[in-house]
Amino acid sequence: MKLLVVSDSHSERDCLIHLKEKYENTVDAMIHCGDSELEADDPAIQGFHTVRGNCDFGGGFPNDWVGEVDGYRIFTTHGHLYNIKMTLMNLRYRARELNADFAFFGHSHELGVDMLDDTIILNPGSISLPRGRIRIKTYALIDSTPEGIKVRFMDRDDNELTDLTQVFPLTKHN
Repeated sequence: MKLLVVSDSHSERDCLIHLKEKYENTVDAMIHCGDSELEADDPAIQGFHTVRGNCDFGGGFPNDWVGEVDGYRIFTTHGHLYNIKMTLMNLRYRARELNADFAFFGHSHELGVDMLDDTIILNPGSISLPRGRIRIKTYALIDSTPEGIKVRFMDRDDNELTDLTQVFPLTKHN
């Protein structure tokens, strides 16, 4: 299983088109965690499983997306409806209710990954407007490997931020 996760592109179409051209045929799913500020029928966002962010005013995107890829259950939301800037508890509880292996979110523009309750919780950062201690425009790649789930953060020029790479043990909840 290989996933591409991106968030908070804020009307920047070129970065999404680039990611599609680079990864569309090499990943099992492309996921956008909201605030694309694009319409659902915009060609730049086509092919992404996309959720609605607090800056997405058009229709067409759900608040949450739950799907399965290669037997892994994925819960994706933007994060604003779960108050993620204050706590990850609401997101954690929702992921647990959904029996999710992964919970992906955006909103804070701060990259990060951790494992809570056997669920990998990940914010890919912002591909356009990063915040926090690491102010690099980023997206994430997730791979299932024999060692576990490998999470890599990539900068906008497709360079791996190797100091941030992590491997998590994970067995499917299903």
